[in-house]
Amino acid sequence: MLQPQSIHIEDLGSIGILRTLTTITHHGPINISHISRKTGLNYTSVDNHVKKLTRKGLVTEQRYGAILMIKPAFDTLTVTFKKGMNVKINLKTQPPPLNYKPPTP
Repeated sequence: MLQPQSIHIEDLGSIGILRTLTTITHHGPINISHISRKTGLNYTSVDNHVKKLTRKGLVTEQRYGAILMIKPAFDTLTVTFKKGMNVKINLKTQPPPLNYKPPTP
């Protein structure tokens, strides 16, 4: 599993980044064009958000020829706010591989 770099609340501070991450989490694996359509953000903004999320270890990318698919690098992302404490962000486990096929009954 990819180990995330240090993640700070500022990394998730933009509405565009949050919309991008939410869309990837709900619909991933997904490509940048589809994220752009679902969020209403332009392609370049989504591409920049994905690059930042990838650098921080929150999403992973896998290329299929010319198509780049993005998926979350976690099952659960928890942000904890405690009075008088720094904001804490925890990631738990990685979802199955992009080519995972559930067993048939």
